[in-house]
Parts: sequence; C-alpha cells; structure tokens
Amino acid sequence: MASPILIIGAGINGLVAAADLTAHGKPVRVLERGPTPGGAVRTEELTLPGFRHDVAAMNLSMFAGSAFMARHGAEMARHGMEFVPISHPFAQALEPGDHVGISTDVEETLACFASDADRATWRALMAEFPERAGVLGGLLGTPMRRGPLARFLWQSWRKLGTARSLDMARFLMTSPRSWLEETFEDPRLRTALASWGMHLDFAPDIAGGAIFPYLEAMAGQAMGMVIGKGGADITTRALVSMIEAHGGSVECNVEVERILHAKGRVTGVIADGEKIEASIILAGLAPKHLRRMLGEGSGDARFDRGLEAFRHAPGTMMLHLALDAPVPWAAEALKRYAYVHVGRSVDVAARTYTEAMAGQLPATPLLVVGQPTLFDPSRAPEGKHTLWVQARVVPATIKGDAKGEIIATGWEDAKAPMTERILDLIEERAPGFRQTILASTTVSPLDLEAGNPNLVGGDQICGSHHLTQNFLFRPLRGFADGRTPITNLHMIGAACWPGAGTGAGSGFFAAQTLK
Repeated sequence: MASPILIIGAGINGLVAAADLTAHGKPVRVLERGPTPGGAVRTEELTLPGFRHDVAAMNLSMFAGSAFMARHGAEMARHGMEFVPISHPFAQALEPGDHVGISTDVEETLACFASDADRATWRALMAEFPERAGVLGGLLGTPMRRGPLARFLWQSWRKLGTARSLDMARFLMTSPRSWLEETFEDPRLRTALASWGMHLDFAPDIAGGAIFPYLEAMAGQAMGMVIGKGGADITTRALVSMIEAHGGSVECNVEVERILHAKGRVTGVIADGEKIEASIILAGLAPKHLRRMLGEGSGDARFDRGLEAFRHAPGTMMLHLALDAPVPWAAEALKRYAYVHVGRSVDVAARTYTEAMAGQLPATPLLVVGQPTLFDPSRAPEGKHTLWVQARVVPATIKGDAKGEIIATGWEDAKAPMTERILDLIEERAPGFRQTILASTTVSPLDLEAGNPNLVGGDQICGSHHLTQNFLFRPLRGFADGRTPITNLHMIGAACWPGAGTGAGSGFFAAQTLK
C-alpha cells in the first residue's frame, strides 16, 4: 500500500487540501503541532464559560465563496457546516456619533454618503461590479502556473480589450488612497473603504492595495457577509469530519521537526523523534519554518535565501470581551453591523502604519470591532454578547510609544496600557461601554505567535501582500505555484498565492495537482 500524503499543519489550507484529496480516494495524514486543528480558524471559551470567541478569523465569506465549497458544499453541510448570513457587513465609526455603513440595502448605504456625486459613482461601480468581479475573482482563483495564467490573461484580454485591460493592470498597482481620491469626494467614505487595506498590510499609500477596499465594498454591498454558526470552528469541525469519513486522519500534538529529502526528492519527516516515510508532502508552514525544517537546505540557494528573506506584515493585538449587553454605540446604526472599523481618517490610518513600522505603539490603532452575537446569539449565554477586537497594526518589537505615555518595551508589560488605549477608543464612540464588560482576554502579537508559529510576530496574514511579494512573487519568484526545488514537496498556506484569508486557495490548488 502506498504511503499516505503527509500534510504538515491543520490550518484551513491543510484541511481543505486533505478534504479534497480524501474525497478523491487519496490516503492523507495531517500532522498538527497544536492541541486542536484549525490554525487561525478556531473558536474557544477565552473569557467565561459559555462565551465562544473566534481566536483569529471571524468572517467566513471567502470560504463560503471558495472553489472548495463550490465543489464540496453539499457534503460539508452534511458534516455540520452552517453559515449565518449578515446583511450589514461593515461600517466605519468616525467622529463620535458619525458613521458610514455598507449594507445589502442600497438605499440604506447611500443614505450615509454626504455627496450626490458619490452616490452616482457607487451605483456605477455596482453596475460594473459583476464584470470586474469576474476578472478579479478569476485572477485570485488562478494558480500562478504558466498554462492557467496564460489562459486567464488571454481570456481577460479577449473580454476587456487592450485599453480596459491596461486600466485593470493600473488599478492592480494603485494605492488605496490614490484610487479613493480619484473615485470619491467624501473623505468619510474614503476612510471607511481604506480601512480594509489595513487588513492585508496595505496602508493608504502602499501601491497595490486598492483592490481590497474595492472588493470588500462591492461584495459587501452585493452579498453581505457570513460567519459560522456557533463559531468559526464549525468550518474546522466539518472539514475534519469529512476527512475522517473518507479514511484520512488529523493528528494533533505532533511536532514535525524536520523534512527529509535525498537526491532532490522528499522522503518523509521526523516527527516527535520518529521517522515517518512519505513520497508527497504539503507543508503549511511560514517560510522561515519551512527553511528551518529543511536542515542544510533545498539544494537551491536562491530558494533558501528567499524563504529566509520573506517579509512579514506588522503585528496584530486582539481583545476578546464578554459583555453584559451590546456595545452602546452613540451612532445607533452601528448596532446593526458585523464589523465596525474605528478610525477617524485616511491620514490617521497612514500615520498608525508608519508608527507601527517604526516600532512605536500607535497612538490611535485602527480597530476592527466584530459583533458576532448580534447575528448568532448561540455564541454566548442568553442576553449576553461577545466582542472580537483587532488592533491593526502594532509592532512585534516595541521601541517606544507614539503618544509618549507607555514606558514598557516588552509586551507582557505593554498589554495592559494598550488594552486601556483600545478601550478608550471604543468608549469615546460608545459612552458606557466599559460598564458592559464582564471579562476580557488580551492577546499580544507574541501571544499570537506562541499559539500559532505561522503568525510570525503576530502577523495574522502570514506575510505582507505588497507587490514585491504578491502574484508571481508570493512567496518568491519562480515558486508562486507552491512547488519547491525538492520533488513532491509543496508549499501551502497564507504565505503562498493567493495569500491570506479563509478561501484556502493554495490548499485547493495543491490538491488539484495531486489527483
């Protein structure tokens, strides 16, 4: 009997690859160092009993719309996969009492805008979104291999023509600020959309970041958002159930120490001191960890240097709160949205990023406030709520404080004062908020990495998506299709094309090459 395909890491990409492969009759064994599968897609009682908090990922829209779910959605439903649809995906809390919100009700969305010209522009963007989404979605769904990429480019050119193809290429290289200033008059609306760039390491002035505010805005308007019923881990549990139903296995608390290879071909791994033979391995590892596990190297010096030089995004700090009541937002409408970004302006977001990159604790971090229990009350005891807060972005190594208030330069001592800074920002827009808090857990960037080594320095997207590290350059030129110089060793995970998020594209792509 042939040895099973080994998958290192039970994150979303590893589990999707395993589920797809086992569904096609391939023997698969997933090895996970942590006590539970899921990677960044897990849900735990982090504050009080009965309060279920998404550890990292909350928004499952990318997974719901993924190629994997298009193929296996019916079977996943049989294994318990259930989504909660959300009609009010996101809003921006600006000055206290002011907001801009995007919902699937077009008139409700437009009522937040201050400019008639912007309302007309929004309608025009919506009208052209199906065609543009087809092209952009097609790009994100295309493996970075010569054949598929050439076919995609040819088909897109045939569809768009030369001029519009060049316009699309320009758009893909544009910064969020440039696109937003070219497109909208209202600085409030620009701020609301620019916040999405910060999710993927695209500060307002970073080239290549315009695509994310555009896609999130238009997709949110057209389709809303989905989260997992009871928690994001419903995804993980359904995937593991599907894998096991087809004869595969997911083994936790197994530490892979080294990837074995000889004469340019993978031969197995050393895990917990024992050798496990394998002729095919999918490695869901941050590049630095893949390089470490290869020992003396892959035999390709440029590849090895590229893994070592791979650049991670700044860190994220998270707060998980158990609440006695919903957040008492001064802007009442904010009580209807799944995500509330807290930030005053595009300029403040740009300054925050610069501060974090310089090692400074930002004076006003951009906050992503998730309110899942407004839509899924099963995550908390009756009448209670959970709150999911990301502070983007913060440094992994602290060199100082942009406000000159926090003297700590280590995260263990900086967590408490930074928590207060974050709570102050919410309280400013929701007076009385602190009185609703029953319990809280603060997770620093280093805590995130300790729990999941792929989140290097608290980088929740496993690598910057800047143009020099995206598309054909993710994780490095010549290996954007996930292959490595070692035969039958494949890279998967957020560090690989098409990058971060719950869409699990790299895991699904890898599975297609092995069937």
